[in-house]
Amino acid sequence: MFTGIIESLGKIHSLETSGTNKTYWVESTLGPQLKVDQSLSHNGVCLTVEETGGNLHRVTAIEETLEKTNLGDWRPGDLVNLERCMVMNGRLDGHIVQGHVDTTATCLERTDKDGSWEFRFEFPKKFSHLVIEKGSISLNGISLTIFNVKKTKFDIAIIPYTFEHTNIQSVTPGSKVNLEFDIIGKYVSRLNDLQQ
Repeated sequence: MFTGIIESLGKIHSLETSGTNKTYWVESTLGPQLKVDQSLSHNGVCLTVEETGGNLHRVTAIEETLEKTNLGDWRPGDLVNLERCMVMNGRLDGHIVQGHVDTTATCLERTDKDGSWEFRFEFPKKFSHLVIEKGSISLNGISLTIFNVKKTKFDIAIIPYTFEHTNIQSVTPGSKVNLEFDIIGKYVSRLNDLQQ
């Protein structure tokens, strides 16, 4: 379980394909602190650390993960948001993030507000019941508040610190990002469906 507060930016060092899987070596300042079998959020996707060495760690994404996320688009040099799992006696600064991406969204607009940035995203209509004004969302693993919610669109505002310390800086119109909707909203929606 994660909080959506990004700890470090990683860089894709190399990748290889084996059958329907893709294996990535990621370079980051977290590398020396990681252990094999540890869960680590990569752009909001919970992956298991399989091997470590210096500033590098290795993870594998299977077909199911590649189909539902933007991991299949990763190339050497790409920046990746990294977060280790939540410590249960720590503060929950973001919101509860499972690391189980629901779908992807596409960036439609990016506006420089002279001190902050606003982005507009479009997502699949079948998830529209999970998106609420001023609600929380995990976008590439970043815990964010959404606003200006329409049926299949929402906006986010980014402060300078988040822009500088996450890969939102490389998101431009046409970019695909990972979305995980709020777990509480998903449970409420499921209970509502069962009662109908």
